[in-house]
Amino acid sequence: MNVTSYGAAREVTGSMHLLDCGDDRIVFDCGMFQGRRKESAEKNRVLPIDPKLITNIILSHAHIDHSGRIPMVTSRDFHGQVICTRPTADSCQYLLNDSARIQESDALYLNYKTVRSSISKIRSDYTGKKLSHKEQKEIRAKLKINHRINPEAIDQLIHKYHLNAVSPLYTVEDAEKALACFRGQPYRQPITVGKNMTCTFYDAGHIMGSAISIVRVKKAGRVITVGYTGDLGRYDSAILRNPTAEFDEADRHLDLLIMESTYGDRLHEPVVDMGPMLKKVINDTYNRGGSVLIPSFAFGRTQELIYRLHELYDNGEVPRIPIYVDSPLATRLTRVYGEHPEVYDAETKETFLADGDNPFSFKQINFVKSVEESMALNREQKPHIVLSASGMCEGGRILHHLRYKIHDRKNTILIVGFMAAHTLGRRILDQGLQWAKEGRKHNPPLVKILGKEYPLKAEVVKLGGFSAHGDRSELLRFLDDSNLEIKRVAVVHGEESQSKAFADTLRKKGYTAYVPRAGETVRV
Repeated sequence: MNVTSYGAAREVTGSMHLLDCGDDRIVFDCGMFQGRRKESAEKNRVLPIDPKLITNIILSHAHIDHSGRIPMVTSRDFHGQVICTRPTADSCQYLLNDSARIQESDALYLNYKTVRSSISKIRSDYTGKKLSHKEQKEIRAKLKINHRINPEAIDQLIHKYHLNAVSPLYTVEDAEKALACFRGQPYRQPITVGKNMTCTFYDAGHIMGSAISIVRVKKAGRVITVGYTGDLGRYDSAILRNPTAEFDEADRHLDLLIMESTYGDRLHEPVVDMGPMLKKVINDTYNRGGSVLIPSFAFGRTQELIYRLHELYDNGEVPRIPIYVDSPLATRLTRVYGEHPEVYDAETKETFLADGDNPFSFKQINFVKSVEESMALNREQKPHIVLSASGMCEGGRILHHLRYKIHDRKNTILIVGFMAAHTLGRRILDQGLQWAKEGRKHNPPLVKILGKEYPLKAEVVKLGGFSAHGDRSELLRFLDDSNLEIKRVAVVHGEESQSKAFADTLRKKGYTAYVPRAGETVRV
């Protein structure tokens, strides 16, 4: 039996690991690469495994860097199932459709840019000469209707003049087809995933529905067991239970554990400090007369922030300024969180559910419904808090909030999660903290948002305690506290420096650990 890592090997995004048992081929996750646009686009368009060879996909959780390429598989002769927990299946209904709409929108915009830039070079079919200024103007007028791109006109012009078109990775129709393949499964109940092969899910504590997958294969008279952590959560964090410590006897003895290492060589602030730090940021910004912008992942991070803000408001620890969740996706996923109280930890049940209170709804919170509301909020001058996607500032409504408020010293940009290299979020974080280190006295750094440069004068604050990933000590705690017996560990899902450092730490603790390269195959 062989294991090959095709994504999230010495990098953070694009999780994909193949378990090849001869009779069956199981894929752990099928995630999207995120980072430099051109490099990510090139990686995402290539599927390293023929979909018709895949028996089933085991999905650890719904985040797009783990689930985002599933529609590319299910639209190409895939005849298996996507097996995951029930909350993950429910969440993917929104996340994959949203991802598909982004793919379609990005492709349309790029094709629009191609047509616009080519108009002056196009030659007439009749004369062979370049189009006149009048003809060019007439074509430009067709490209938009009421300030919105006209897809029919774009398609016609690309076809007529043989321009190079960009196609989306997948469409909304492809996403709907993918969702029909999903099968939600409870924790701790084995499910058949191949010939003489079962998978059991255990709580990973990362986001709602996240799972540690234990696959048992009976082959040649023996049982081989492979575990996959997906992403491991933090201990004693809000809403969700801690990562599983007690595994069933049949699943305890692992021949291989494929383990994440996002923060394999870093330590977060203690979870208990998150509330006071959030309180300080809000109070300091309010006293300056400013607003707090929080680029937040729609799934997981947004709901935890709502929970923490609810506590602070109930306790009267911060001014009760309006809170706006400006993300249609986050709004829908918050509703999913409310529909799965079975995944909540004891504290959440005691604090809110026991009194019939919804952790994700209170007087000061507003869910922005329309584009018009979002545009009006951009111009709002009174102090407020905005939670908006995308979490790494690579797209979505957060870009518009940033360009309206990033140049004002009164405001705060609060970073509450991991920012991958080469993303706008990472640039804001690195340049903002560096400018603060220099005393914020010289010219502020410039960051480009939607093609225009803006001075980064807003204060940039990072709250690492909000990470949904366990840090080095928590990853080690998972191994120490659990009753697992592990022969070997494949360290994945971390920038190369983090993965290598964590593998070194594991070796010092007596584990046999290695860091696979993309495409590297290891025999189990």
